[in-house]
Amino acid sequence: MEKKTSVDCILCAIRDKNPEVALLEVFRANGLIVSVNLYPYTSGHVIIFPERHVNDPRHLTPEESENMHSMMKLSMDGIDNKYAPAGYNIGYNVGNAGGASIPHLHLHVVPRYGKELGIVDILSGSKIIIEDPTITHRKLTEAFREVSI
Repeated sequence: MEKKTSVDCILCAIRDKNPEVALLEVFRANGLIVSVNLYPYTSGHVIIFPERHVNDPRHLTPEESENMHSMMKLSMDGIDNKYAPAGYNIGYNVGNAGGASIPHLHLHVVPRYGKELGIVDILSGSKIIIEDPTITHRKLTEAFREVSI
């Protein structure tokens, strides 16, 4: 797992391929990056974020907003391809009080499965790793190659 780092913004560091951070990017296109979440709620959990540093969805350009929605759908296709979840939770956490632990806007795409731990169980302060993020990274990198052709 990743050690604490001194970078100003973890997502900008991922964007810049900074070797100080875990580089779990699976896809990049149209000014957006899809990365495996280092501390996933479930197997296949990804985040989508703009290359440009913004911290609120209202700061996205119309084109970035449209691209985020398209990338969300592509991400769901890739996750369906490798994990076949029963459903999804999708959303932004905006502001510290809204649960945003990273001050760079990112959209969570969280696949959900039958009989899994509930979100309350997961958010209780424990970091439960369902699948090693490097395995998820490998699977979803392959999936994005397959669904983005």
